[in-house]
Amino acid sequence: MNHRPLLSVVLLLITYAVKAQTTTPEQKYRELQAKLASGWNTWNTRSVLSHVLLPHGLGVNIGLKSNELTNHRYLQEAYISPKEPRSETVVAGYHAYDGSYTECTVTWEGTQFRVESAHDGTGLVLLITPLKLPARHPSLVVEAGMLWNRTGTVTEQKNGLLAQVGKHRYVVRSTAPVLAETLPQMAKHLSIAFDQVVGISMGNNRTLDAIRKIVSQQRLAFDKTMIKWGVLRETYLVQQSALAWNTIYDPELRGVVAPVSRCWNTFFGGQYVLFDWDTYLSAYMAGLDNRPLAYANAVEATKGIDRYGMVPNYRAGGGLGSPDRSQPPVGSLVILELYRQYQDQWLLELTFDRLLRWNRWWPQHRDTGGLLCWGSDNLPPDGAAHSWQGAAYESGLDNSPMYDGVPFNPTTNQLQLADVGLTSLYVADCKALAELARIMNRTTEAAELKHRADSYSKALQTLWHEETGIFLNRRTDTGQFNKRLSPTLFYPLLAGVATPQQARRMVNEHLLNPKEFWGEWVLPSVARNDSAFREQNYWRGRIWAPLNFLVYLGMKKYDLSEARRQLVEKSNQLLLKNWRTSRNVPENFHVSGMGRLPNEALNRSDSFYHWGALMGFMSFLELGKAPGSTKITP
Repeated sequence: MNHRPLLSVVLLLITYAVKAQTTTPEQKYRELQAKLASGWNTWNTRSVLSHVLLPHGLGVNIGLKSNELTNHRYLQEAYISPKEPRSETVVAGYHAYDGSYTECTVTWEGTQFRVESAHDGTGLVLLITPLKLPARHPSLVVEAGMLWNRTGTVTEQKNGLLAQVGKHRYVVRSTAPVLAETLPQMAKHLSIAFDQVVGISMGNNRTLDAIRKIVSQQRLAFDKTMIKWGVLRETYLVQQSALAWNTIYDPELRGVVAPVSRCWNTFFGGQYVLFDWDTYLSAYMAGLDNRPLAYANAVEATKGIDRYGMVPNYRAGGGLGSPDRSQPPVGSLVILELYRQYQDQWLLELTFDRLLRWNRWWPQHRDTGGLLCWGSDNLPPDGAAHSWQGAAYESGLDNSPMYDGVPFNPTTNQLQLADVGLTSLYVADCKALAELARIMNRTTEAAELKHRADSYSKALQTLWHEETGIFLNRRTDTGQFNKRLSPTLFYPLLAGVATPQQARRMVNEHLLNPKEFWGEWVLPSVARNDSAFREQNYWRGRIWAPLNFLVYLGMKKYDLSEARRQLVEKSNQLLLKNWRTSRNVPENFHVSGMGRLPNEALNRSDSFYHWGALMGFMSFLELGKAPGSTKITP
């Protein structure tokens, strides 16, 4: 009997088993990133009309040349949301996570057109449909080139372009006639008369009808993926679109990530920018059904600890960052919920020690009298470092009236205010990390974290103000309570520190009080009866999704089901109101129910900022369809 085939199988299984045991968490993460960073998608942060093939880095960009007399002759980059006035307007439509179907509508210089993309494993196709044209039709320009200094060449062919990337060949063709028009572009390009529907194919040569068929099939396939969400189908679409349209590839990170929005990337140098709690909370959202993207955001945020000892307020391409300050510590909470959802031990092994280092950072840098204060260390070159503004930035509530008139102490590097919100988030962080430590059998660390959670929980109870019926911030220099109210004062619910009686008082006397936080649209970032509320200036009265979300997570720990249900419904309706009106996912909301009023500055509320979708994500949690249906162990 020949035993060699059996022996070969056994040896192969042993080899796989050994490899599985020796693969490090970082290697597992790099494998996940390699799978994520593959195929055609809108990976290029500089334009939603740029489609890129990874890992090659071959890009195909859609542009428009005006043939009218105008100050704006050429549209090369397009953004859904701007920080400064731009000549184009982009309305987001469908965007499958894997780029198998995308759709958006662009208006520019008298031209309106729809761009649809699709791929089915045989190459990318684009369907560009004019919806409105000026008297002199523009030229549609299709550029092809290599991004990020990747190796490859693009040459002209008759009525097309040929891209050669290693052994791979990709031909870019148009279904419409190519004009004898050359433009001062750096990349090889096709100029096409834009007076009809145009199909572009990369790979196989396709007719317009064939392109239409692929686009239709992929749109239908995307539609079918949303059926399972039932009554939350539209809410899912908003959340998924906000994340997918803002997902990019960055060569410095060597991977895919979903920053808050593309215009913020441009503002921070044109590569990527990751804000602390924004990035973690978007990972939480993505965890609903996109494990790789959720892990990418959570891990990349956590890796900031390697350089700064904490997760910085921001970290951006080219070495930009904020060494002086961190931001709300929500990372451990998110990692715990992702683990509960997907049970990947390697995610804990990759992040736990980093998160523990961050947890230890807070008492070392921000403790005064056993409670925590926001601060900013004397670590330039950030312009806000070691100042009141730097400390306010660390809170994430950049201009909150809670901090008006509170001195910054340059010796302690802190605002002289024991902060309910920070101390509560820190207790929640300790408890989440302690649970992770128990899962990993890290008994020493679990005991250390429990001790800190108990200590800060006891101290947090000293901020309860019996007369007012809520926890209040307290000055560390004068000992006086600060009676300016913000949703962050409800965070003791998230920490599990409030007693049931305190929780009921806080909700009944303050959260549901129409003079303070309740109303048609909730929750304002400062009480309605505060003089700053009328300003509606950023954190001075506007409604912010992360505040609603963190308050909601706290309410889940208590018998507050009816108030919680109302908060979830009101939040979701506010999100859908803006989506249905303008396809916006606002960074924050004016209390009138709009993301931004027409006469307000663009920088008051980014119109396509992914954490705005947290307003709808609560609905998935409430129905038990997402990470977070469980409670953090007290």
